[in-house]
Amino acid sequence: MANRLLGCMLALFFSATFLYAETREYTDKMGRVVAVSLPVRRAVLFQTPELIPALGIWDKIVGISKSVYDNDLFKATNPDFETTVPSAGSGGDVNMEALLKQKPDVVITWSVKPDTVRFMERMGLKVITIFPDSISEFYDIMGMHGSLFEKEKKMADAIEAMESIFNLIKDRVSIIQSHEKRKVLWLGAKPTSVAGGIGITNDIIHLIGGVNPASSIIQGHGPSDVSLEQIVAWNPDVIFIRGYTSYSSADILSNSQWGYIKAVKEGRVYKAPDWSTWSPRLAPITLWAAIRTYPEYFKDIDLNKRTDAFYRKVFGIPFAKEKGFEGELHSWFNRKKWKRSEKRIPLPD
Repeated sequence: MANRLLGCMLALFFSATFLYAETREYTDKMGRVVAVSLPVRRAVLFQTPELIPALGIWDKIVGISKSVYDNDLFKATNPDFETTVPSAGSGGDVNMEALLKQKPDVVITWSVKPDTVRFMERMGLKVITIFPDSISEFYDIMGMHGSLFEKEKKMADAIEAMESIFNLIKDRVSIIQSHEKRKVLWLGAKPTSVAGGIGITNDIIHLIGGVNPASSIIQGHGPSDVSLEQIVAWNPDVIFIRGYTSYSSADILSNSQWGYIKAVKEGRVYKAPDWSTWSPRLAPITLWAAIRTYPEYFKDIDLNKRTDAFYRKVFGIPFAKEKGFEGELHSWFNRKKWKRSEKRIPLPD
């Protein structure tokens, strides 16, 4: 009897050990197959930090990028994170001493710095690289996070909330004829860097019923530099500026060098919220862009109310209206007013 009881106890022990030590393989952006023991208890996220509040995994995060300390969503969901979650540098500038000190089970970073990734590997770390080139690929990355942290249901709910907004947009713009579609240009860190034909931003433009005049540019990582003359030749109807940039819509609207462009003439230049597009917040950003591109099709949509419902479902907090989130539908009068104190934006030599 005692031997049988001992045998059952040992079976339960090894069964529990197997479940804890389950290994899952992931193929990352660099084509590497990375085997990770699940569930992950200690992780460093240089990228996708906004999936932390979406998944509710603060207790699993032992390191983040130094750039996240200004993140509004982090401050709203975990006001104490600055003192409880240390920085390990960034994906482009890893603090290896701080990283190794945290003894992470996995590190998630971007694929832009392959030498850095290989160095982390040589130091015995499990590293998964990402760089989503489409919304579909980002969904896969979200699913991977759900798997790593055993939060598949929460991640599926977040994707469902995103799809709900995307489907609303698709339904509204589906009646737009091809010849009526507006040319939408999305600018990057510099006014003459543009989102080309690969990437989440290009997907946004197509999803909102726009045409990306820069789609023939097949860039590797991030926006590509072009000449101002090329932008003038494209003559976009609407221009969006990525949120993290140091220049504003006023800088472009007030600059005479840009005055020949239709979007500038009509005051349709908008700076996006300073949110990551590698985040569930990609959905409200896309709705924000759709409303500015085709306001006539979204007259009844309350952007703040929709975003608040999204925040409550995905992040568990209400949406605090962001400065500039609603934006101004700039008039010719406003453009003339800014022109009085014209400020020239930097242009390539």
